[in-house]
Amino acid sequence: MNIASEEDLDQIAKALFVINRHAKTALNPRELYNLKKRAIIELLKNGDAQKIGLHYSDHPKLSHQHSTLLVKVGSYYFHILPNKQDFKEVKHLGKTDKNYRNPKTKMSLTQAKKIICCYLKIDIPKQKRTYSSYYTPSSLGSWNTSYFKKRRKR
Repeated sequence: MNIASEEDLDQIAKALFVINRHAKTALNPRELYNLKKRAIIELLKNGDAQKIGLHYSDHPKLSHQHSTLLVKVGSYYFHILPNKQDFKEVKHLGKTDKNYRNPKTKMSLTQAKKIICCYLKIDIPKQKRTYSSYYTPSSLGSWNTSYFKKRRKR
């Protein structure tokens, strides 16, 4: 193992779980899924994660059945898309087994991104704040100083 300790690997696994959970409900999940994929590939390359087997996907694309690769990182399990070599090397387990469950985890998405970006040695992606086309800045909560200046002079 190349990671400093088992605790570091557990933190990375937790961060991956949080990123994966947020990606499932995100409006634009591509960035999160790419981060997850890059981290898992790096963990596999370093020997810190292991390939368990192939599962049929619960969500076939365009009515075509496809498989996903089940990977174990620490005590967490993740699915990623397999490459051609995986079909030759890894056993197919059939339908998705619901016994592979991840532990409950509490961590913010921001912290999870920091952990994974630090592990991958990449810059943390900056979130550019976007507003709706209907957005107008609110003046609620701001003081109208000219009003108060006029009142004091009286």
